[in-house]
Amino acid sequence: MTVLLSFFFFGAIVASFVGVLVARLHTGASFFTGRSRCDACNAPLSPLALVPVVSYLASGGRAQCCGARISLAAPLTELLLGGLFVLAYLHVRFSSVLLLLLLSLSILLALVLYDLSHQILPPTLLAAFIVAAAATGFLSAPSPTVFLEELLAALLIAGSLALVHLLSRGRAMGFSDAPLAFGLALLAGRAALPGLMFSFWIGAVIGIAILLKRPVGSRMGVEVPFAPFLAAGFLLAYFTQWNPFAFVAALSGA
Repeated sequence: MTVLLSFFFFGAIVASFVGVLVARLHTGASFFTGRSRCDACNAPLSPLALVPVVSYLASGGRAQCCGARISLAAPLTELLLGGLFVLAYLHVRFSSVLLLLLLSLSILLALVLYDLSHQILPPTLLAAFIVAAAATGFLSAPSPTVFLEELLAALLIAGSLALVHLLSRGRAMGFSDAPLAFGLALLAGRAALPGLMFSFWIGAVIGIAILLKRPVGSRMGVEVPFAPFLAAGFLLAYFTQWNPFAFVAALSGA
């Protein structure tokens, strides 16, 4: 239990830093210097206000400096990455893959948060994720031959999404979703195809929910970043190793 809690709080701390990185990326501000400030009144935050999850609960969800309500985004992000770090440890234990997997998950969180805020994936973060995911996939593969097969599958998945982008002229998804899917497929390995399927299923459910919430008679389009769906789908397949294709095949043969 101590090990699991350690990984959870480590993930929550990393998520807090990732939030700072995403907020300061391309703003000219340093990632490592400068005090974090309140979003409402711009007052410097105390060290206690920066403790992941705990500070939010202790303050009742309000800023200590001005009493403004704090967004749930930060504590939810910290809970999410903390949980993913625990799952990563349970999935690969203490092995040569673990550190690379944790790094991949951290960069992936940064990509998702940036996409949610700006509807774009920064090329630098995207390249870093692909490198980390490729290294993770290579060390996780049973053999170089298997990794080459997984690399081919990743290229096919990325190529299919790039084709969707081109045929829809960018209306269906952004072009940067293709390299993101390439990295996610390398990370997921044998679970890449189920991950792609889960991504579209999750995207479809959330997309329908958003459409149902629109005002009656509204014809305005809604732009929804696809990176969160890709991340959710591939990670679901990776950590559960559930293959719907095998399930359907078993039902067909029954």
